[in-house]
Amino acid sequence: MNLSDSKKKLAFAGIVCGLVAVCLAWFGNPANMAFCIACFIRDTAGALGLHSAEAVQYARPEIMGLVLGSFLISVATKEYRSTAGSSPAVRFVLGMILAIGSLVFLGCPLRMIIRMSAGDLNAWVALIGFILGVATGVFALKKGFSLGRAHLTNRVSGGVLPALMLGILVLAVATPLLKSSTSGPGSMHAPLLLALAGGLIFGAFAQKSRMCLAGSIRDVILMKNFDLLTIIGGFFAVMLIYNIATGNFTFAFDTPGIIAHSEHLWNILGMYAAGFAAVLAGGCPLRQLILAGQGSSDSAMTVIGMFIGAALAHNFGLAASGTALNAETQEVVAGAVPFYGKAAVIICIAVCFIIAFTNKRSEGK
Repeated sequence: MNLSDSKKKLAFAGIVCGLVAVCLAWFGNPANMAFCIACFIRDTAGALGLHSAEAVQYARPEIMGLVLGSFLISVATKEYRSTAGSSPAVRFVLGMILAIGSLVFLGCPLRMIIRMSAGDLNAWVALIGFILGVATGVFALKKGFSLGRAHLTNRVSGGVLPALMLGILVLAVATPLLKSSTSGPGSMHAPLLLALAGGLIFGAFAQKSRMCLAGSIRDVILMKNFDLLTIIGGFFAVMLIYNIATGNFTFAFDTPGIIAHSEHLWNILGMYAAGFAAVLAGGCPLRQLILAGQGSSDSAMTVIGMFIGAALAHNFGLAASGTALNAETQEVVAGAVPFYGKAAVIICIAVCFIIAFTNKRSEGK
C-alpha cells in the first residue's frame, strides 16, 4: 500500500487525517488545537514531570499513537528500517528549536494549518515565516548542508522510541504516576481510547503518504514538485468545512479562546525557526515522530529534543500566552511573547544558521 504515488491517494490521506482531527476536536480536544504535535509533546512532558506548568500536563495518547501507528504499519508493509546516522547532538538541538519556535507561535506547523482553517489571521501571518524558514533551509541544502548519511543498525535500536512510547501509554492507563491537569488546555481531551485510535490511524496514514508540512514546501522550492501539498490541501479542506459547519470559523486576529496571540513579528520568527530547523532535521515535528516510529534513531533523537525543548519553554517562561477573556471584567486580554521567549527565538535562529553552514557533505568524505 503506497499513498504517495498519486495526488488522488495523497488527497485521500489528507482527508482521512482531517477527519481524525475533526473527531478529536468534536470529542474534547482544546478548541482550534485538534491535533498539535508541539502542544501535545509539551503536555506529555508535563505529565512526566519535566515541567511544572499545571495547566498543560496530560499524557496525550495521540503522540504515542502516532509513533506506534507508524511502527506497526511499517512493520506490516516491510518498510521498517532500523537506521542511525551522525550528529545525534545536533539533531537533539534541532528538536529543541522545533519545540521552542512552535511554542512561541503557540502551535506546530500542523496546528498552524488547523488555525488557518478556522480563520485565525495570526496563523496566516506565521505561514510567511514558516515558508521563509523552509526556504532558508533549502538554500543551505543547495550549499551542501548534511548531517551525514543514515546507515542500517541493530533492529532493536530503531524500536527504542516506540517501546518508550508504549511504556508511557501503560503508565498513563494503568498507574496514577503521571500528572494530569484539572484546568486549562491539559484538562481538555478526547476519551483515551478514541485519542489513541486517532493517533494510530493518523500515524499509519502519515507514514504511508510521507506527510510533512516542511517537506511539502521544500519540494516546491527545490524541485517544483507540488505533490505533497495535496495531502495538506485535503487536510485543510476537511478542517475548513468542520469549522464553518460548527460555527468555529472566525476571520480575525485577537480572538479569545483559541490559544493564539497577535504579536506578528514573533509569530513570523517563531515559525521561521521551526521551518528552518525542520528542513535541517529532515522533517517537521509530525514527520519526526513518524520517522522515529519506522526505525530512525536520528529522528528519535530529534523527538527527545522536542520533549526537552517543550519542558524548557515552560520551566523558563519562553512560551507565549494566548489572547483570553478576563472572567471578571469580560475584557479581552491580549496574548504576548515574554522577553525570554523572544531572546530564545533569536538564539534558535542563530544556532540554525551555525548548524546549516558548518555541516557540509564534503566533511563526511
